[in-house]
Amino acid sequence: MFIDIHAHAYRLRPPFVCGFPTAEELLALYDANDIEMGFVLPIVNPEIYFPQANEDILEMVEQHPGRLRAFCNVDPRCLTNSCDAPLWKVLGHYRDRGCLGVGEIMPTMPMRHPMVQNLLKCAEQVGLPVTWDNSDQEDGDFGLYDEAGLPQLEHSLARFPKLSFIGHGPVFWYELGELETPGGKKPGFYPGGGQTHFRPPSRPIEREGVLPKLFRYFDNLYGELSDAYSIFRVNEDYGPKFLTEFQDRLFFGTDTCSPRHSYLIRGLLLDWRERGLISETVFQKIARENAIRFFGL
Repeated sequence: MFIDIHAHAYRLRPPFVCGFPTAEELLALYDANDIEMGFVLPIVNPEIYFPQANEDILEMVEQHPGRLRAFCNVDPRCLTNSCDAPLWKVLGHYRDRGCLGVGEIMPTMPMRHPMVQNLLKCAEQVGLPVTWDNSDQEDGDFGLYDEAGLPQLEHSLARFPKLSFIGHGPVFWYELGELETPGGKKPGFYPGGGQTHFRPPSRPIEREGVLPKLFRYFDNLYGELSDAYSIFRVNEDYGPKFLTEFQDRLFFGTDTCSPRHSYLIRGLLLDWRERGLISETVFQKIARENAIRFFGL
């Protein structure tokens, strides 16, 4: 029923900090949640997680054909640590190995940093879409930094019109509504590892934020819903309208990070379909059909 375009798995579980599943544990979750296929996105940026090789992901796909597909990833500082590094050579290699996109891009760098822009340019050059996570702070976190209102994303969408951007993460989805305050959209981290500065949405959207406008202005913007649950669950009036308006550019995703991961957005989509808040057509597009069409599965 579902195709998951955003999951994580490690060949061998890291010793601490992150508890990502193995490929076998990920597939056990899929079997229990009616997920027919998933895309595994490699972690290569060292801000919080232990970097892994693209080859690890390709090995998982080879071991589980038909159930797993691969993204590739490269740190924008790779090769020459410069804004003209030939990252297209790396991305082109993995595209030819069967990788379907680039990501999850997560260095703590501004999205408009010249090296990040070079990575986006190279992804556009080789014809691969990108998935990234954002941050609303410039240290003590992971993800491409952007200000409230996502001006750096808007600049990038305009600069690379042939590049498909698949938005993900709370900093992205919290811009569905007009922000009451500019911060607090994502947990930060104390030196000891505790999280701070996080306020999940607790009230319905009164006025649209910048994100629906960006979807209307830029047809190269897409969305993956794993981190949209927190804001959708308190917006049963606005959320279904958004899903319906942009039904052709939204994907189901889980961002699986644990063998005990809870698939909250899955339950929400099923509930909204059952109660008629979204149509069967909208549900099927988001659950699997958009992924089949967009990625040529």
